[in-house]
Order: sequence, then structure tokens, then C-alpha cells
Amino acid sequence: MSTSSPASGLCFLIYIYIVCCFKSENTLCSCWSNSCSACLCSLEGTIYKYRAKTLNGSQTVNFSGGKKVSPPELFSLFSSELNALYEEMKPHGLTILGFPCNQFGKQEPGQRHEILPGLKHVRPGNGFIPNFLLFEKGDVNGKNEQEVYTFLKVRNFLCATQSSCPPVGIDFGPMYGRLFWEPLKSTDIKWNFEKFLVGRDGKPVMRWHPTIKVSVVRADVRRYLLEQYAKDVFN
Repeated sequence: MSTSSPASGLCFLIYIYIVCCFKSENTLCSCWSNSCSACLCSLEGTIYKYRAKTLNGSQTVNFSGGKKVSPPELFSLFSSELNALYEEMKPHGLTILGFPCNQFGKQEPGQRHEILPGLKHVRPGNGFIPNFLLFEKGDVNGKNEQEVYTFLKVRNFLCATQSSCPPVGIDFGPMYGRLFWEPLKSTDIKWNFEKFLVGRDGKPVMRWHPTIKVSVVRADVRRYLLEQYAKDVFN
């Protein structure tokens, strides 16, 4: 995988108002083998017990209340395509959450006040301004990773090794000078732009490899919403 990226170092969560999530055997993914995975619905716990500070540090968002984030949710990286996805899906309850991270090729070295100008003028540039909620920069892998990412990647309530969303991709690619965290785990985020989908019940639904195009994510989210709508109608 190339160390270059079309945007600054970010990881995203897509969050949607959805009643239930797919089981692990579901064939929702439209991407190629090992590039996306369906998450396990039977595991206990939801993202509603977690919180995160906004980019400027002025507010703490409780996923369970207060300034509540409305499901479904997408955790991912920035691009104009994500802006378009949010505008299209927002009427259906989609929320996109962006988490800046400097663990992948040191692509997000700036302070919190430098991140938005960097997005606007450098990468991706061309006046880009994200239209979705951004959080404080932090780790998504390693010993200091944010708790919500620990929850998304590996559930430790019942079994420390039981995977919530199975890892996507076969390996990390060349690691020297690119990956800045320890210890390295098979469940870790592979690179900027890896995305998670979380349902209305607060449980993870899907996970996409960083190389998966937003058009594929859009198709998967649309298919998911249609299947949930059909369940509501016929149940």
C-alpha cells in the first residue's frame, strides 16, 4: 500500500439510524475478498458507553446522550466524496464521524488548530471543508488507542480475543517508517481511510479496507438501509 493518501491522516465511523445489524455470515459486502467484513451482532456492549472530545477540545460528545450522535454512523477519513455521501444519506439518518490520527506515515502531525486549515489548503486542498463532525486527534491503534476503537476492533467484555469486526486486508504492507504504534495486532486499523459502519443499536455492522472507494461504501450503506426497511415493513 502506498504511503501517500488523498487526504490527511483520519479514520472514520459511519453511524446510521438502524434497528439491527447483520450477522457475521451476511454477504452484504460488495467489495473484493478480504477488503471488507461483516461484524458480529451477538457481542455485548455498544458504542453508547463511549465519548470523545470535538476537534477544538471545547465539547465532549457522549454517544449515549447530550450532544448525541445519530445512528447509523461511519468512522472514516476525509474527502469531498464523504461530504457528498453525508449530504445524500443525512435525510436517512447517516452521521459521519472523523478521527484525525498521526499513526500512519506521520501524515497528521499538526496541532488541533492546524488540522482544518491543512484539510482546506493542503490535503485534499481546493477549499475542502468537512461537513461532518470531527474529533480530537488521537491513536486508533496501540497501547494508547481510543476506547471506542478498541470496542470496534476487539471486544474484551467476554473474551479478550473475540473480534467485533474482523480485520480487513491480508497484511499491513511495508511497515518500516510507516506504522507508528506498539504492539502491532492483527485486528489493527491498516491505514488512513479505514471505515466502520455502526447501526442504530450501537453495534458495529461493517468494516471497510482503506482502499475501498466511497462509491462502494455508498452501495453497501444503501443496501443495508433497504434491507432494514424491508425488515421493518414485513415484520
